[in-house]
Amino acid sequence: MIRFHTLAVAGALALAASTALAHAYKLGDLEIDHPWSRATPAAAPVGAGYLSVTNKGTTADRLVSAGSDVSAKVELHEMAVIDGVMRMRALDKGIEIPAGGKLEFKPGGYHIMFIGLKQPFAKDTTFKGTLTFEKAGTIAVEYKVEGMGKAPAGHSGH
Repeated sequence: MIRFHTLAVAGALALAASTALAHAYKLGDLEIDHPWSRATPAAAPVGAGYLSVTNKGTTADRLVSAGSDVSAKVELHEMAVIDGVMRMRALDKGIEIPAGGKLEFKPGGYHIMFIGLKQPFAKDTTFKGTLTFEKAGTIAVEYKVEGMGKAPAGHSGH
């Protein structure tokens, strides 16, 4: 009896752990994988969000906006080297996800900028947001906050 109870508890814990790591969403032909952010210092006015979007469809779609109530404003941004200088700019027309393609939001590249944070992002917490696509529509997602300067565990390719 004790052995069965121990196995049941171990199985439940394994399922809970795999569910916590399974952090993916589906909207039509789009698959959104592991929305995450980094913890921010106490006085930081901004934070960034990262994720990947895979388009399994035969037509392109476009991420046109993102939203959340954790900040006064949310923008889609790109960091790029222009004339030898790293620059960040808002992408007011959104970002295309080609048919059969994948779009990566990661540090040093595309990211979702949360401007005017209402409170710092604390490690091991989550916050809610939305992603709006031109064709597929809007989906609610949850961002997992990782440690400062860290890539998300188990997602070294992001």
